Amino acid sequence: MVNMTDNPPSVVDEGTYTVRRTIRIAAPVEKVWAAVTEPEHISRWFGRTVLEGSGVGAEGTMTFDGYGDVPIRVEAMDAPRSITYRWGNDDALGHLPDRVDEATSTVFTFTLEPVDVGPVAGGAVDGGVNSATELTVVESGFELTSDPAANLRAHGEGWVSELDKLVALFDGDALGSDVLGSDVLGSAREGAA
Repeated sequence: MVNMTDNPPSVVDEGTYTVRRTIRIAAPVEKVWAAVTEPEHISRWFGRTVLEGSGVGAEGTMTFDGYGDVPIRVEAMDAPRSITYRWGNDDALGHLPDRVDEATSTVFTFTLEPVDVGPVAGGAVDGGVNSATELTVVESGFELTSDPAANLRAHGEGWVSELDKLVALFDGDALGSDVLGSDVLGSAREGAA
């Protein structure tokens, strides 16, 4: 999988059955939080997301073109710093389950950290400091899947592709300059200018 941003690729750890990727996004934490927690925003860069309810315990699906409906559930949340999802996304199984099954599903956590990238010429919206967000995703539980090695590889590549789309969303590149709407992206771009 080709990395389309300056961010490093995913790190696959076969010893702990985890995939990890850390990226930097030119937007404040609050904007990135909306992009990884609100279904209408997730749908613009990841899979079309529908959740029944909100917060911990909310369940639904993520739909990927050519792949199908992946069951998903919110497992934990510490707004606006981290959110954990569980999903039944075993690529090697050959079919998708109807519901999240703890015995065979993986868990992924987005952790957000603010990054001060220094003063901005002409001042910025947030008092002259340009802010960004470091977003780390860690997916674990691959030892429970039908083919841990194949799923680690597939998900490692998947996180490169999907998180590059998130970066592009905030950069206004491939996905259009106003995909998240002016309420989310407008302020992010002003703060990162």
